[in-house]
Amino acid sequence: MNDELIVLVEDNDDDVFFMRRALKGAGINTPVHVLTDGQQAVDFLAPEESSAATAPLLVFLDLKLPYCTGFEVLQAMRDQGTLATTQVVILTSSPEERDRKRANELGATAYLVKPPTAAMLRELMASIGLAKQQEVS
Repeated sequence: MNDELIVLVEDNDDDVFFMRRALKGAGINTPVHVLTDGQQAVDFLAPEESSAATAPLLVFLDLKLPYCTGFEVLQAMRDQGTLATTQVVILTSSPEERDRKRANELGATAYLVKPPTAAMLRELMASIGLAKQQEVS
């Protein structure tokens, strides 16, 4: 497990830029590894050799990706034993209830409609137990 890594699966450069900015604005300084298509995500996160699977702290996953959809990536992750409980946040432009329902059925942790704000990400991280620990002086 690489609990010091956030994976962002997003094919739009502008969305990657805004997501990085929102994460920074939320005070989240964990390194972000960007994958730009569904097949890259499957190869990186859920390779055929299960011992080589990468289990990051969190995955932000777009639904509309080249080569494989976000749903296919999420299914591959859930089928991979070491990734069955990895927290996956769907980050999409789709407000469709059917997409939200399918994401929930596949075990997504949360569903965010783009673009996320820093406040949304702070709230999300707190709700899933990944809020930045505040230093007490």
